[in-house]
This record gives sequence, C-alpha cells and structure tokens, in this order.
Amino acid sequence: MAASDKVYELRIYHVLPGKMDALVARFRDHTEKLFLKHGMRTLAYWSALDEPVKSSTFFYILEHPSREAASANWKTFQDDPEWKSVKAKSEVNGKLVEKIDSSYWALTDFSPLPRI
Repeated sequence: MAASDKVYELRIYHVLPGKMDALVARFRDHTEKLFLKHGMRTLAYWSALDEPVKSSTFFYILEHPSREAASANWKTFQDDPEWKSVKAKSEVNGKLVEKIDSSYWALTDFSPLPRI
C-alpha cells in the first residue's frame, strides 16, 4: 500500500468532570487491544500537561490504510460485543465522555513518515 493512501485520524475526547482516570484506564486496559483486533493502529495517546485541558481532554491518533478501511473498522469495533460490554461496565456510574471530535488527515508530500 502506498503511504499516500493512508489516512490519520485525530480524535479528541472531551471528558466529563472527574472521569479522566476511568477513561484512561478503559483505553489502557481494553480499548487498545480491541483496536488491534479490528485492524486499527494507534500512533500515540496524549495527555495534556496544563489545565484546563489536562483534566478534560484526551487525544490520540489512529493510522488507517484508507478512509474506507477506517469506516469499516469503526463499524466492526462499535458492533463488537466485547466493546459493548467494556463500554457499559466503564460507564456504570455515568458516561465518561461529553463529546468526541474526529478529523481525518493525509500526510503532505514533504512530510516525514511517522516513526511511532
């Protein structure tokens, strides 16, 4: 596959007050493994260092072979009974995320390839 076919998805989670630790634990303990199961490659996760973003925003970037693959992988991920169970258990005391911003990006022709 040509590098130019790949797309990168920036996801920004706006976390509800007091829920950051639970969200990070869900990613660490479950979500990353499920992403791999569904062909979704994470380049990195980030936590902000400064408030107010530190306690309310979680960032990560996924690499997808194409936009079509991204859509298909997200569908199978969302439909996975294991994911549904993990999500429900992690939200037994309320939702963790207020909203998610997602945008897709392509590398420029002069960009170095991600090394992560």
